Amino acid sequence: MFQARPGPFRSILILQTKHIGDLVLATALAKNLQLEYPGVRIVFLCDARFASLLTANGAASEVVTFRRSHMRGTPLRRLQELIVTLVRLRRHHFDMTIDITDTRTSRFISGLVGARVRVGYHPSERPLRWFERQPANVKAKPFGYGGQHFLYRYLSPLEALGIELRVRFPALQPQPSEIAKALALLDTFHLRPNAFVAIHAGASFPGRRWQPERFAAAIDRIWAETGLDVVLVGGPDENEAVESILAAAKTPIVNLAGSVPLETLPALFKQARLFLGNDSGPMHMAAAAGIPVVGLFGLQSPVRWGPVGAPSIPVRPSMPCDCVGDGLCERPDPNKACCVWRLEVAHVVEAVLELLARTETALEAEM
Repeated sequence: MFQARPGPFRSILILQTKHIGDLVLATALAKNLQLEYPGVRIVFLCDARFASLLTANGAASEVVTFRRSHMRGTPLRRLQELIVTLVRLRRHHFDMTIDITDTRTSRFISGLVGARVRVGYHPSERPLRWFERQPANVKAKPFGYGGQHFLYRYLSPLEALGIELRVRFPALQPQPSEIAKALALLDTFHLRPNAFVAIHAGASFPGRRWQPERFAAAIDRIWAETGLDVVLVGGPDENEAVESILAAAKTPIVNLAGSVPLETLPALFKQARLFLGNDSGPMHMAAAAGIPVVGLFGLQSPVRWGPVGAPSIPVRPSMPCDCVGDGLCERPDPNKACCVWRLEVAHVVEAVLELLARTETALEAEM
């Protein structure tokens, strides 16, 4: 097997073609590589929708993108997208590829990029079929440094390369232009820094979304107990949940869902007092921005996917779960199980108030 040498590595490709939360966790891998190899160019391969998040928040020197919709299209469209992506990647002449996506497609790409060092997992997350091969010549354990959280899956390549773990958690560092945009938004809606709760009610599957009427009830109680303003965030495709919350809540709410670009969201989170939301990408973004986080979980365990790097309380109903999503749940897939619907409003509000109290002293020290 190839033994990685200390360098020189001028350019490194990280293949992370999954979701926002996965990308945020992978920024810790990139930061450690930057510290180990000063001046190295870190390039991510990711979905085109997420490129600006990385470049605007100090996570990558550059991004090569692909269109997920095309990769899920007809065989011809998929082949065309794959060829275009490979041509773009090979122009960079990478010294190293690190495949943390660990799929048949990512392994195929890693093998054809032409890097002399190719890091991949052994064993792979799913057993390779007879016609597949692992192109890696540096093989990482499924989880590195003895960790259980999925973060340590994305840090495991460092251990395989013999790199000291200097930065354990992801941290997003918005550029000054993004901070200026966030502060302008606060000014527009008469919001004060550290005086509002950012709330995200969306997620990729309905079973991972706490009910909008319960969000509304929690918002009313949090506002009554704390006097903190409430800001809703999310994508334009999450308007249904947002509208339901606005209709049910009695509290004045600032609705920014669909109006804050993804690359600006970390800068907005940095101004918030606390984040409350479902187990989804924005939850990980808020933690990487360094603010207190209350994350709402169902079947998926916070031990594996909870917020990291910031004060947090993951809230999860008791398990095993009596099914409340009959006809919708597809267990054991945690992405398609509705256990989070069992969370009571009082339990969530209690977690928010506890975390606010716990972090009050630290906030006063900063001010």
